[in-house]
Amino acid sequence: MLSDSPFSEILKSAQEAIVLPPFVAIAVRPRPGVWEYVRVNVHELCVDQLTVSEYLHFKEELVNGESNDNFVLELDFEPFNASFPRPNRSSSIGNGVQFLNRHLSSIMFRNKDSLVPLLDFLRAHNYKGHVMMLNDRIQSLSQLQSALVKAEDYLSKLPPDEPYSQFDYVFRGMGFERGWGDTSQRVLEMIHLLLDILQAPDPSTLETFLGRIPMVFNVVILSPHGYFGQANVLGLPDTGGQVVYILDQVRSLENEMLLRIQRQGLDVKPRILIVTRLIPDAKGTTCNQRLERVSGTEHTHILRVPFRTEKGILRKWISRFDVWPYLETFVQDVASEISAELQGVPDLIVGNYSDGNLVASLLAYKLGVTQCNIAHALEKTKYPDSDIYWKNFEDKYHFSCQFTADLIAMNNADFIITSTYQEIAGTKNTVGQYESHTAFTLPGLYRVVHGIDVFDTKFNIVSPGADMCIYFSYSEKPRRLTALHGPIEKLLYDPEQNEEHIGTLSDRSKPILFSMARLDRVKNMTGLVECFGKNAKLRELVNLVIVAGYNDAKKSNDREEISEIEKMHCLIKKYNLDGQFRWISSQTNRARNGELYRYIADTRGAFVQPAFYEAFGLTVVEAMTCGLPTFATCHGGPAEIIEDGVSGFHIDPYHSDQVAALMADFFQRCKEDPSHWNNISDAGLQRINERYTWKIYSERLMTLAGVYGFWKYVSKLERRETRRYLEMFYILKFHDLAKSVPLATDDQH
Repeated sequence: MLSDSPFSEILKSAQEAIVLPPFVAIAVRPRPGVWEYVRVNVHELCVDQLTVSEYLHFKEELVNGESNDNFVLELDFEPFNASFPRPNRSSSIGNGVQFLNRHLSSIMFRNKDSLVPLLDFLRAHNYKGHVMMLNDRIQSLSQLQSALVKAEDYLSKLPPDEPYSQFDYVFRGMGFERGWGDTSQRVLEMIHLLLDILQAPDPSTLETFLGRIPMVFNVVILSPHGYFGQANVLGLPDTGGQVVYILDQVRSLENEMLLRIQRQGLDVKPRILIVTRLIPDAKGTTCNQRLERVSGTEHTHILRVPFRTEKGILRKWISRFDVWPYLETFVQDVASEISAELQGVPDLIVGNYSDGNLVASLLAYKLGVTQCNIAHALEKTKYPDSDIYWKNFEDKYHFSCQFTADLIAMNNADFIITSTYQEIAGTKNTVGQYESHTAFTLPGLYRVVHGIDVFDTKFNIVSPGADMCIYFSYSEKPRRLTALHGPIEKLLYDPEQNEEHIGTLSDRSKPILFSMARLDRVKNMTGLVECFGKNAKLRELVNLVIVAGYNDAKKSNDREEISEIEKMHCLIKKYNLDGQFRWISSQTNRARNGELYRYIADTRGAFVQPAFYEAFGLTVVEAMTCGLPTFATCHGGPAEIIEDGVSGFHIDPYHSDQVAALMADFFQRCKEDPSHWNNISDAGLQRINERYTWKIYSERLMTLAGVYGFWKYVSKLERRETRRYLEMFYILKFHDLAKSVPLATDDQH
């Protein structure tokens, strides 16, 4: 009877239950982004609906006991967004720009007068004082319409490839400036787009038009923590996928900016600055250099600014969890450095991770610039119950600062880029990273009754790719780096044990099961090794090779990594893995890593990504781009990258026996039918080419920057009320939290 009752439906969609007899309070999530709260009295079997605040108060009793304290700081951003357009279907989450364009363009194009903001924008839009679109000859909509018709007639008589310089004088005389295009055909396309917008408005036409307006020439990308460099940094503490992501991002972004500037007919040199922390004690890296050009680019540099206190510059690396007291001064220093470097302000500021997003928020607010957020990972979902039991984590992780910074940055951003839908709103059964910030409590500190709305139009899914100069299919024989095969073979099979590799592979005919990640708890590399060690069938079929961290605990000063190193050594002994397992320390040579993936593919091996949670899964994309069949966690982004059973396999790291059995079945089937390996490999490559390339990414990012910049100018997307509220929250809460984090000293290890 219970299984057919309405109560069973509630239980199926329950995410959390709090038991405080005689009550059970349940957080019900009927679909992604939608929450309801109920409380059941188990003695009387009566049900009450709870407000968010009542539910969180009930939850706090788990920590604080029964409390009559009615004076709790509650954060609620909902009133500020009440008048904002938002979709209500869960399937619309992450398509913010399309919805925003539809809604705002329908208002803007209700009548002729509504188009005045568009005219004002085109007249005001300039770069360093040079007007880009319309000059003073066009003062009204009727003049604009008339000039467009004249321009259309004039341009249609010119050859399509006529350079702009040949008709520049005539065109300016009509009221138009240089930013319309480099040839008569491109200028004519822009004229047609604007005529269509004025006569028969359509949101997709508007998006195309705004995407082509020259708006972004200088970009600042923030990534303060870790060792940010181009060589010898991967595998150092707090330094991994985010660095790879940003370096690949800027190369592609510069190419896209140069292409657009050329097509816009402009003579402007773009600049991209990756702003990070300067570390004087740079451990053999370039992290002590102020300015470093990014290889493969002409106009992109890493700009490093040190962490500074009243006592001077901090010389050593510090954990990403300890950076909070330095960021205010860092923002001031960064503002003056980028102003000097760019001789002005940037057009777009992009934050990365919690610290970078907070710095981006403060800078964007100070400079009045469009701000984009990229989380990469929100720590709240990595550490279960890290909100309600935040005090237990505080000494080690300072989550009170982190979660507060995340709330400020999310709500301050003009738009947010995520790599996957799951990052925003999870799945039917799991909560998304951003969604987990909708309502939560830090007992004794503050209560969030409405932190972030995942239906907000600022959310956009823009997936990155792998650098296709480094990562390409194993089958592209002419491009293969065969000169690296000797060193790779030594790396995998050399029987000598040293600080670079331990463990041996005695049967070289076996395929290799391969994994590469940072050596921290959430990446679950030790879990993979245990999963392999326990399954005799899998051990019989394949060798296991992992690339992760150091293999000597004395070399690490990262608390979590030391614990994982010690655990790994215990597992090697416990399961007697020598002969079937190789542990290679972190590899920073990306070209060799690309060939390593392909070398593994030559053995008819597979890649496995066993993380408890993975926000995106760049190594998954890299492996699939190299044609390597891939097994990856079902918790997070990889579940979207891979179509299970078609272009790879989903695994649940919490059920390691099932994971081992699935991998053993795959290799057994490949042994019996080699075409099965080819089918999965080919489907993985196809999936990447359709969805996960940097070219697609950079085109989308540039269009988003243009669209949000425009709407910010012509509408209330400025969100001034929200920003004032955030400013007060920052000063009253975050400022003191950051000051409470102990300052590091250079003699600490």
